Amino acid sequence: MTVTDLGRFLTARRARLSPDDVGLLSHGRRRVAGLRREEVAVLAGVSADYYTRLEQGRERAPSASVLDGIARALDLGPEAREHLFRLADVALGDRPFTPDRVDDELRDLLAEWPHLPAVIVNRRLDLLARNPIAAALYSDFTATDNLARMTFLDPVGRIFFTDWERSARACVAHLRLALGHQPGDRRTLALTEELTTADDDFRRLWEQHDVRGKTREAKTFKHSAVGEMTLTYRAFDVRGASGQQLIVYRAAPDTRDADAVRLLGMLARTAAANTPSGAGQREVIMDCGNGATDR
Repeated sequence: MTVTDLGRFLTARRARLSPDDVGLLSHGRRRVAGLRREEVAVLAGVSADYYTRLEQGRERAPSASVLDGIARALDLGPEAREHLFRLADVALGDRPFTPDRVDDELRDLLAEWPHLPAVIVNRRLDLLARNPIAAALYSDFTATDNLARMTFLDPVGRIFFTDWERSARACVAHLRLALGHQPGDRRTLALTEELTTADDDFRRLWEQHDVRGKTREAKTFKHSAVGEMTLTYRAFDVRGASGQQLIVYRAAPDTRDADAVRLLGMLARTAAANTPSGAGQREVIMDCGNGATDR
């Protein structure tokens, strides 16, 4: 019997947990630290014999569903889960569903960027969080819960996005990508049904089956208070939050676009000054994956 790297990893992670950590009652005296193999097996939904063979290196072909069960049983975080899949030589596929909540430290980071509009979106293009200057950027819209709704359903969208067709195509391609990751996601399916029913252009573009995520490019916006501005943006995946992306906009230095962004900053500060003390920042940096605001 040859213990594999996978077996060593499972043994070490099992030893780090106590029954209390995973909600199990402890019976009898324990000869070794951590969970017993049969306890991990119960939590993972596999037989004790199968788990033992996996840990001892006698089973070398676990399925992705078995590995997901073991990852849950051993309370593995996203990176440890990925490591488990790599050790087992199993394709990772998509990460488990992550609630649409933005990490508090990331929200604080957004607030510390007063001169760069920055937002957090998920695969469904929900605006999960935004900093004050990004709130000013989108202030022409009636609602700012989802970029696809803003593009197709709010009349402002066809003015704000000066190359509306390009922005619309990007939204549709992004939603196609979202369903590729999570085909059965009810909220994404409901959103696409809503847009298909409400807008002829969405139906036309949806039938083209383009698939593309956000990376980097330039967009020109037309804001009612500051006029047109061309901003580049970069999209960064948020580690530990599957599907979330941080999008940061910037203008070229010493341009009219940079002047427009400075005006947005002034609008943001004015809005904060007119908001009751302590409420302003919470209002513009919020979780809104379900469309709820925190006013």
